[in-house]
Amino acid sequence: MIHLLKILDQLNFLSPSNLGRLGRALRQNGVNLMLLFALTEKTGGHKTALVDSRETVSYGELQKRCDTLARHLAEQYGLENGRKVAFFCKNHASLVSGIFTVSRLGADVFLLNSSMSQQQFDRLMEEHDFDFLIYDDEFSGIIEKSPYRNPKLASYHETETAISRLSAETSAEKHKLPPASSGKIVLLTGGTTGKPKQVVHRPSLFNFLQPFSALLNRLQLPQYKTAYIATPIYHGYGIAVLLSFFALGKKVVIQDSFDAKRACAIIREHQVEVVTVVPLMVHKMLKANKEDLRSLSCIASGGAKLNPALVEEVNHHLGGVLYNLYGTSEAGLNIIADPEDLKQHAGTLGRLIEGGQLRVMKDGKEMKPGSIGEFCFQNKWSMQNSQSRWIQTGDIGYYDSDGYYFLCGRTDDLIISAGNNIYPLEIEAALTRHPSVEDAAVIGVDDVYGGQMLTAYVQLRPGEKLPAEALTAWLRTRLAGFQIPRDFVFVKELPYTAVGKLDRKRVQAGMNIGA
Repeated sequence: MIHLLKILDQLNFLSPSNLGRLGRALRQNGVNLMLLFALTEKTGGHKTALVDSRETVSYGELQKRCDTLARHLAEQYGLENGRKVAFFCKNHASLVSGIFTVSRLGADVFLLNSSMSQQQFDRLMEEHDFDFLIYDDEFSGIIEKSPYRNPKLASYHETETAISRLSAETSAEKHKLPPASSGKIVLLTGGTTGKPKQVVHRPSLFNFLQPFSALLNRLQLPQYKTAYIATPIYHGYGIAVLLSFFALGKKVVIQDSFDAKRACAIIREHQVEVVTVVPLMVHKMLKANKEDLRSLSCIASGGAKLNPALVEEVNHHLGGVLYNLYGTSEAGLNIIADPEDLKQHAGTLGRLIEGGQLRVMKDGKEMKPGSIGEFCFQNKWSMQNSQSRWIQTGDIGYYDSDGYYFLCGRTDDLIISAGNNIYPLEIEAALTRHPSVEDAAVIGVDDVYGGQMLTAYVQLRPGEKLPAEALTAWLRTRLAGFQIPRDFVFVKELPYTAVGKLDRKRVQAGMNIGA
């Protein structure tokens, strides 16, 4: 309880005027995401809430749009508690308005990966009986070819009914909407690489208190004014950070898609202090324009392995501004490394945040410090539809005697060569420390005698030339003999998924990697 009061005080919830506004908001709307607007109703309604590629919206304007949109969606489409609403959108103001509005009506929010193929979208439509679909017009072709036949609404459209147009209109009927408790927020993970898995979260101040507190205090978010969410909102990382920044009343910048040069220009134009990224985005922005990044005080990296070479590069050019956030869609945020942690251990995930439990398991036994096993979590803020109290992540790693955690890879990344268990990440980290190497991916190739042999796909820096023998010599001083790849394949560029993760399936297949 003391911890809760401390967080509420940080957010200025405990002042008499704010408590009064919260009470009125609860009575009028119920417990849903719209409560975040209660604190900005009087003192901060004029403050900028959201900037996208189309417009700039204040907190007061955003709340008004959501109120108006809620009436339209309730009156015209019958959206209410128990309905399932899917969002097939990129990052923009209409997506944000739609998510808050659907939460206000008590319906369930399903966030779809906007990079999925026709086949993947069709499969989702068959497996989930969505009542309503909010979509970007560029995806109309996919939707028309799919089995989906229920009502739908575009996010933006110049002539037809759309979220942007409805939220700007006055509702025909002025009747009051009944209060509603927020429905579920459902993330459909793995939408581009395999069968999507349903991950259900229920928004709750009490359930998410510990991870929210960790973001506030470890990343020092209350002291900053402007944040840029470069990651997709449909990803668990994106929606969590968006809601955290709104709870703090910050200015949030989002864009439909990520482009390194444009991202650098946005950071310079808005003097962004906090940016949320996957590691690949940081790497590309440093290459595009380092000088534009000088305003950054907090680079919150998550969603993929943070390479030690990239940590050193950021520290060299920008100083101690890099944070490593580890979590999964199923288990939520669980580990954070701050700049001091990364100075001591460039390859660490960091330390476990308060309130969560982590076990490193192998063959049903809990591992001791230094021993590798699978990360298994238990906490209050993990997915609600798990059949077990402990969530198996599929991530393999270990922890040391000081409580620092380290990632070795995924369970399905394990390579067994001549009886040795090998995880590619350590080899890839060694490769990318070579001054001529831009990126690397290591896979196992079936061998009739040794089980699997290691092959390294290597992307060199522009203009560099490097023989395989030189790389082999470089690795011999840094890795064990059984970790040295037998073959090296030099490629123009390695493939990544839409959320910035190395696409190992494409590397394994040897397809479309620019060899």
